[in-house]
Amino acid sequence: MKTLKDVISLKFKTSESEGVIFHGEGQQGDYITLELKRAKLVLNLNLGSNQLGSIYGHTSVMTGSLLDDHHWHSIIIERHGRNINLTLDRNMQHFRTNGEFDYLDLDYEITFGGMPFSGKPSSNSRKNFKGCMESINYNGNNITDLAKRKKLEPSNVGNLSFSCVEPHTVPVFFNATSYLEVPGRPSQDLFSVSFLFRTWNPSGLLLFSNFADDLGNVEMDINEGKVSVHINVTLVKKNRIDISS
Repeated sequence: MKTLKDVISLKFKTSESEGVIFHGEGQQGDYITLELKRAKLVLNLNLGSNQLGSIYGHTSVMTGSLLDDHHWHSIIIERHGRNINLTLDRNMQHFRTNGEFDYLDLDYEITFGGMPFSGKPSSNSRKNFKGCMESINYNGNNITDLAKRKKLEPSNVGNLSFSCVEPHTVPVFFNATSYLEVPGRPSQDLFSVSFLFRTWNPSGLLLFSNFADDLGNVEMDINEGKVSVHINVTLVKKNRIDISS
């Protein structure tokens, strides 16, 4: 396949921060790889380099963050020659590829959800995608539908199912005025709490609880990007303990 124009679109959701979303390469050194790295989206593209080294076509663009939140994210890649529009969740980024070539020359198969082992160092260091994809469209071909109807050969390698398993954990979103109140356990000597959180705000209250019998309270907050725990005890002289990280 030697193309001057390409339009690739899909939706994905995952709780993994690393994984190859799709990959294609050719014998002339051309390649295109879309992958997650540290929960960010990275597009690597090369329309060709020459052996003398005077034309270097590798181009890498990064966009987005926190994409391992198990929510659906949409991607559209529109290419016309060296001009690329990369759209992630309606946020478009325009760039031009390096080098002097306009055609993407892929003469091997394109893989979605991973890349075949080619013997190159780049192939065995990358993780396969783990999660869900839908509405995969490559240059007008509905890949999802073709794969489901087994019109692709070979259509899949490994465990591929046409359903999306939801995670057991249920996230809770808080705005600036909301909070979640749960009953305490007055007869317990041990106070234990654990949770995962993400926020763009540098400061905010994460947790507050009064101890029974007016013995004090415990407070956990973010202050300028640092997490702090404050324990106030009413019956001792050194009545405040502060821990920050």
